[in-house]
Amino acid sequence: MSYDLIFLLEEPSIKDILELILPKIFRQHITYKCIAHQGKQDLAKSISTKIKAFQFSPTTQFIIVHDQDSHDCKKLKSNLLDICNTAGKPDIMVRIICHELESWFLGDLAAVEKAYNLTSNSLSRRQAQKKFRNPDQLNSAKQELRQLVSEYYPGTHAKKIAPYLSLTDNTSRSFQVFLQGIRTLT
Repeated sequence: MSYDLIFLLEEPSIKDILELILPKIFRQHITYKCIAHQGKQDLAKSISTKIKAFQFSPTTQFIIVHDQDSHDCKKLKSNLLDICNTAGKPDIMVRIICHELESWFLGDLAAVEKAYNLTSNSLSRRQAQKKFRNPDQLNSAKQELRQLVSEYYPGTHAKKIAPYLSLTDNTSRSFQVFLQGIRTLT
C-alpha cells in the first residue's frame, strides 16, 4: 500500500499519541502509517531499510520523531539527517521531542487532569508556573509527572492522556513545532 506520510518513531508511546491526535489534524484523504521502534538504536538501524521499503511511492514523505533525552538537540537531528541522506532521502522531516515525551503532557496539565479524573483545576491552575509554561526545559519531565500524579505509569500514560491533549493550548514548544511541521506536509 502507498502512504502519503510515514512516521518513524523512537518508541511505542509516541505511536500511541499519534494514533489519537493525527486524525484530528489530517483531512480524510491523507493516508499515513506510524512505525514504532524499540528505542534509539533500533530506530537508527531501521531508517535506511524503511526508506527503501517504501520507496516505490515517490510522493511518500517521512517524518522521524525522536526524544532528545540528554543529547544535544542539533547534533541529534544532524545525525538522523545524515542517516537519511546516506539512505538517499535527504528531505525527511525530523522532529525532536525536548527532552522527553512527558514534556508534551506537562504542556497540557488540563489533559493530565482529565485523564486521571483529578479534581477540576487541581493541576491545570499550575500551568502558569514557570516550569509548566515551558516544559521542554525540564530535564526530567517523567519525574515531574510522577510527582504530580501518583498513579502515573510510563507504559500506559500515552494512551490515557493523549485523547485529551489540546492541539492549540499546549505550552510545549516541541509539541507545537511538531504540529506545525505536520500541517505543512498536508
